[in-house]
Amino acid sequence: MGIKGLQSFLQNSCPDAFTTVNLQEMARVYVAANRGQTPTIVVDAMCCLRYWYTPEAWVHGGQWKEFLASLGTFVETFRAAGIKLVFIFDGVVEQKKRDEWVRRRLTNNTEIAQIFKHIKSRGQQPGRNMFFIPSGLSTFARFALKSLGQEVMCSAREGDYEVAAYGLKNKCLGILGEDSDYLIFNTVPYFSISKLSLGQLVTCMFSREKLCNFLGFHTEDLPLFACLVGNDVMPEGRLGTFHRKCATMCQTNSYGRSKRANTIAAVAEFISHVLQSQRSWNVLDEILPRDLDRKMLYEAVEAYVLPGQSSPWLYPSVSQPKELSYGQETTVCVDQEILQIAIEQHHRGDNSMVCNVLCNGEVECSNTLEDESDHELPGQAVIYRPVRQHIYAILLGAGRGTTKSCPSVKEWFVYPGNPLQHPEMVQAVPLDLPGGTPGVRALWLNRGPEVETLRLQTCLACFHAEDSMDALCAVQAPVAAACCLLIYLFQQVNSLSLEDLDAFLAQTLCLAGKSAHHLKDLQLPYVVSRAVHLSFLFVRGLITMMGANSACGFPFSMDDLMPWKVFDGKLFHQKYLQAHRGCSTEVLLEGNKSMHAQFRTLKSVISDACAAKSRIIQSNCREIGQVRHAGGADQHFTDGQQMHSSPHHSHPYHYQNMGSQWRGPQPGPSRSHLGHSGRGYRSGNRHQRSRGYQFSPRWPQ
Repeated sequence: MGIKGLQSFLQNSCPDAFTTVNLQEMARVYVAANRGQTPTIVVDAMCCLRYWYTPEAWVHGGQWKEFLASLGTFVETFRAAGIKLVFIFDGVVEQKKRDEWVRRRLTNNTEIAQIFKHIKSRGQQPGRNMFFIPSGLSTFARFALKSLGQEVMCSAREGDYEVAAYGLKNKCLGILGEDSDYLIFNTVPYFSISKLSLGQLVTCMFSREKLCNFLGFHTEDLPLFACLVGNDVMPEGRLGTFHRKCATMCQTNSYGRSKRANTIAAVAEFISHVLQSQRSWNVLDEILPRDLDRKMLYEAVEAYVLPGQSSPWLYPSVSQPKELSYGQETTVCVDQEILQIAIEQHHRGDNSMVCNVLCNGEVECSNTLEDESDHELPGQAVIYRPVRQHIYAILLGAGRGTTKSCPSVKEWFVYPGNPLQHPEMVQAVPLDLPGGTPGVRALWLNRGPEVETLRLQTCLACFHAEDSMDALCAVQAPVAAACCLLIYLFQQVNSLSLEDLDAFLAQTLCLAGKSAHHLKDLQLPYVVSRAVHLSFLFVRGLITMMGANSACGFPFSMDDLMPWKVFDGKLFHQKYLQAHRGCSTEVLLEGNKSMHAQFRTLKSVISDACAAKSRIIQSNCREIGQVRHAGGADQHFTDGQQMHSSPHHSHPYHYQNMGSQWRGPQPGPSRSHLGHSGRGYRSGNRHQRSRGYQFSPRWPQ
């Protein structure tokens, strides 16, 4: 939830309530006092995402190999100090917080528009002051941590509640995060991630007891204090009358420099002096202004009371131990076996989308770096909606075979033009497969080679790529996943060109041979807004594929869908600039001739799959960057202008760190679509079958 201004108030007005601590030394003390127990810190992962994402480049779609390396350093530092980490991610947006979630998403839209304005005007990534975490960072961080051997969980209710509850139940060394709510929960010590010096394992620890001593009440009064000051459930705007009343009663105005600090002090004084002798809900109810929503306040206070704890500000029946369970609505799925599997997978961090659909019939997706002024590129939420509709049909069934009878799911997806005033009701759409849409029981519970084939076919069909299954099974699984996604993207977005396809394929094939260090050193002469938009379309596609993979019973290993296997933002940007300047395949593939055959084959597979749906991928070079002409004058171009293929418009370009010159289009055959024939790809399939080729979802490694 979070209390606006509370940590600043504490640091400025109550310096005794926070101290610098050495976590390794605290761990030694813990071990001495608790023989045989490992000191454990429970991590609010959502609070740590900004701290973990250390790559300088963030606007290109994510530097995922760098991120994985950075996360590995973080984990290893704590492991070497003998400290176990348990990571908890938010797994659901509770209804009482939906209004605040929407408010933040709309604010983010404004911030994103400013980011693209900066890119277009300066051709560079904005400074860290405009930092926006790459799309999917929380999703990919879960799997990155699991790949590093860490314990990861997704919450079944508000994440900070489960973090506080886990820390208390397991007698953890403390909580690592950045949320003032951890000053309110009566739980273990709270450490700041923003103040963490990783090399020395030194950070700030906040003391709720000393804060209470300063404010003049007890720790069990903190939940009431937080809600009367204002948080995500009790918005500050609804408390105006009460705050003015407190300010009138307050004896001091020593925090006059900050209106928020005055409010915090006044509310604390109200609780300390007016209610200290009679601490009960009934007394409070009589004193509060009539226009204050009692039910909302009561529920907001209750949200801070952990299992087994009580509060004087709640009725006694509410103060009983509570079990953590998934969601608060009636479940959509009636198959209890399937529901239990989904909940267990959700708890392990494997399939949040699937569990939300089955349990609540509701899903959400936060902001993506998308240029709302680029009308050639729709929002990712719109592009991938048909995939989600197929996923809903797999999970919830396809009704009685008619569109009207198909079940619907509530979607809270952020995209340009969506005011988020209410959820969109999105109907399930059956798959066009022989025998219809497979049921979730058949995909999840049945075993055997036929089922493995069905799982993969169903997953590919969600992306309209099932006819390319044989060809995709002939390449490594991460490459197959990327190609499946590209088949779908190029079918859905008519403005995508052959140059865009070249860029996507080249970066996918070249990525495998590059280290995090190499990618970190990669320099770009300028940033193009359209390439940024395309990067995030691809990354959001990977997340959508993870949802389809979960729904279909995991025909892919989730590890093969991770971006560090198939995507790097800066590398894609480099390939995009090269492709739209007419660079040859040899340049795109960095002189690696062994990749040429696979590049041509995959390009043919994708082009043929699109052509089969009457989508012919055309060439469309877009002029980008700055060219210095022989006369000395600079001419500026945008990525929305088309490049002419005449050799008279050809000029040399030097690309930093490449060691060679870029050249514009050269005389010779013009670049065009590959057409319908695709003879190389089709004859390849016949050759495979003539050798007795057998389908297997176990891709070559």
